[in-house]
Amino acid sequence: MEFEGKTWRFEANINTDLILPSRCYYLPPEEQIRYVFSANRPGWVDEMSRGDIIIAEPNFGMGSSRPAARNLNLLGVGCLVAESINGLFFRNCINFGFPALECPGITDAFSEGDIAAVSFEDFSVRNFTTGAKLDALPIPDPLLSILEAGGIYPLLEKEGLVAPAVS
Repeated sequence: MEFEGKTWRFEANINTDLILPSRCYYLPPEEQIRYVFSANRPGWVDEMSRGDIIIAEPNFGMGSSRPAARNLNLLGVGCLVAESINGLFFRNCINFGFPALECPGITDAFSEGDIAAVSFEDFSVRNFTTGAKLDALPIPDPLLSILEAGGIYPLLEKEGLVAPAVS
C-alpha cells in the first residue's frame, strides 16, 4: 500500500471527541463525517480532498474508543502519520482498515500543504516538497494483514468466519 497526497498538520493530543463529536455519535456514519474536526478545524471536511494525508504531533487519537478511525476512513483521508498514536486508536485504525503509521520526526519534516508519499511496503515517508525521507515504525505482519484486507470484518468475511455484510 502506498499513498500520495497533500498534508494537513494537527497538534498534539487530538482526542477522539474532536474526530467524532458526541453530538453526532448517533447519526448514521455517512452523516457523522460532516462533523469530523468541526470543533478544532471548522470547515476542514470541505477543504480536504480524498487521499489527503494527516501529519500529527504526538498522542493522536487519545480518549474514548469511539469509532473515530472509521470516520476518517469514510471521509476519504488517505492515511495518518503521527509522531505517536494512542494504542487503542491505532488498533481501531487497523480494525476499520484505516492506514496509520507512527514516524518519529514527522512533524519536523512536514509543513501543512507539503506533498507526502507514504509507503506501507518499506514503512517510509517522503516529503516531495522538501526531499526529506523518514523511516516509520513497521507494523507487525498480523496487523498489516488486517489492514491490507480492509479491516477486521472484511478479513473475517474473506476467511469465511463471518457472513458477508448485508448492504
